[in-house]
Amino acid sequence: MSTTIKHVEAAIPAAESFVPRHVGPDERDVAEMIKTLGFASLDALIDATVPRKIRLRQGLSLPKGLTELEVLTYFRALAARNQVFRSFIGMGYSDCVTPPVIQRNILENPGWYTAYTPYQAEIAQGRLEALLTFQTMVSDLAGLPIANASLLDEGTSAAEAMTMSYALKGKPGKEVFLVASECHPQTIDVVKTRAGVRGIEVRVASYADFKIGPDVFGALVQYPATDGAVIDYTKTVSSITRRQSTRCTRAMRC
Repeated sequence: MSTTIKHVEAAIPAAESFVPRHVGPDERDVAEMIKTLGFASLDALIDATVPRKIRLRQGLSLPKGLTELEVLTYFRALAARNQVFRSFIGMGYSDCVTPPVIQRNILENPGWYTAYTPYQAEIAQGRLEALLTFQTMVSDLAGLPIANASLLDEGTSAAEAMTMSYALKGKPGKEVFLVASECHPQTIDVVKTRAGVRGIEVRVASYADFKIGPDVFGALVQYPATDGAVIDYTKTVSSITRRQSTRCTRAMRC
């Protein structure tokens, strides 16, 4: 058996063997590259390119190497220290039973993560396809022409909506964003944080107390509210859109 392996290895050209293809340049290659760059040695190249103040003055303090079995044993012991907690979305949720056919074919569909090598673009493509499938299912079940779905959490989605509205505000002077106090507290906090770096003033008040002046470029309400209330925002939305459309008509832009 060993004789056969030696014959096979001898038949493989050196350039195609494992070591040259995977280990990298050998000493001769390094010497040639350094000479081409005009340096006498690899140390001279490092001295010319890497600032001394960021170099380590001593060797790395690395632990003794472990075997594969030892590493797996260590990982198991480390994983056993994890504490599993229930994730609560929003301000809590009611438990439900997800049919296995939906759980496996939509939420856990291997097609989302095995079709390609796990690079960001391919993962994002699978997630977008999952969203489209989910939206189509909701539209079919509810009989509605459209259905919403987002990859973002609630707070981030609200902040993105605010920044988009700010980008479309038109003329300067509109720097105020209204946020209903009926929104989740974490959503309000995320919006405030994002607004702070953009110079946006966030005013938090009940939707019923919104004061929509000429300095307001947008507003945020939540449905259902953080306490579960189902609120009719028809008057609020009409008031906001009427104010915006009036200004747009007068200024011919918004």
